[in-house]
Amino acid sequence: MPFDVARVRGLTPAIGDGWVHLDAPTGAQCPEQVALTMGTAVRAPISPPGEAFPASQRAEVIEDAARQAAADLVGADPRGVVLGPGREVLLSRLAEALAPSWQLGDQIVLSRLDDVANIAPWQRAADARGIGVRWAEIEIETCELPDWQYDELLDGPVKLVAVTAGSEHVGTRPAVASIAERAHRANALVVVDGYAAAACGPLRIDELGADVLVLSASAWGGPQCGALVFRDPSLLERLPSCSLDPLATGPERLEVGPHCYPLLAGLVASIDYLSTLDDEAQGERADRLAISMRSVAEYQSELMEKLIYELKFVHRITIVGNPSGGVPALSFTHDGRKAQDVAAYLADRGVCAVADMGDHGVLEHLGSGEVGGVVRVGLAHYTTSSEIDQLARALNEMV
Repeated sequence: MPFDVARVRGLTPAIGDGWVHLDAPTGAQCPEQVALTMGTAVRAPISPPGEAFPASQRAEVIEDAARQAAADLVGADPRGVVLGPGREVLLSRLAEALAPSWQLGDQIVLSRLDDVANIAPWQRAADARGIGVRWAEIEIETCELPDWQYDELLDGPVKLVAVTAGSEHVGTRPAVASIAERAHRANALVVVDGYAAAACGPLRIDELGADVLVLSASAWGGPQCGALVFRDPSLLERLPSCSLDPLATGPERLEVGPHCYPLLAGLVASIDYLSTLDDEAQGERADRLAISMRSVAEYQSELMEKLIYELKFVHRITIVGNPSGGVPALSFTHDGRKAQDVAAYLADRGVCAVADMGDHGVLEHLGSGEVGGVVRVGLAHYTTSSEIDQLARALNEMV
């Protein structure tokens, strides 16, 4: 049965406001069941876990459920799931935990393709320890990240490779498994940013070869919280603890202070929601997720082809790179107008698009700020073909 986008749209009341929401790369809209779950959790009595009374036990249940849900999403062990506020905080915490083991002369490898969330924490940690940073470069014309360059980049004492599974800025999806294989031959730890990729198709930590995979629920319509998923949970015991509890073990060693349990309840609900996007999906949640996310990937792939095709025929519009076959997101420039003006024009016509001045990450490297920035658009599982038509029509009418 084809992906039923009408049914899916009915699960997310926020998109019924009359706007065309093509701002998914900055976070998808919240489904009804996620909002209801968080509201229920806010109203219920909850106390810190570890006590004998129901409010404390409720917190334990939510926490365990959140670890299991994140593990189901990417095929991991819940004992290796660290919960926290979002990828920026989680990656900063991971960098702080790993950095003390780095020594003078060590190197880390970062990617020009990555979002600043998977760059800045590692740069700060490297600067603090006085170690070198090597850069994996992108092809300027296509924004591809060639995997062959890692052979040279990994020569010598490289401790870590950080790379994205898919760029929410330009749509590129690098060969992470190949990069990880090269990194592991050099005994380097591989940290993968799964922000954009996890929202648009199946993402398996073993297939990626990631040692640590970071997730952010806001990417698929969940709350502002996320997870660091460790492929080998025992690695957590070898990292210095940042917990305020001196007896903390496992993932709790990288968790500071109490969790926001309503957000964790929303995280669980959002992953349950993903498992229902294909109404023919059956079995355990992990099985339903695999089926539903494959359906999402197929639907969005067709829609992305249409988006690229339509934009190529819009006068004075240039797509950045080559987003075909990547995650469903892209950036474009307008020859004659700044990105902020284009985004404002689209907003006047009911289309949500994001103006990015190109002052950080891959867009800065591409020099996007020198041409007035870029307009970023992207697809969610609730986007329709007619919404792409509306975007194209508005851009074609722009003088």
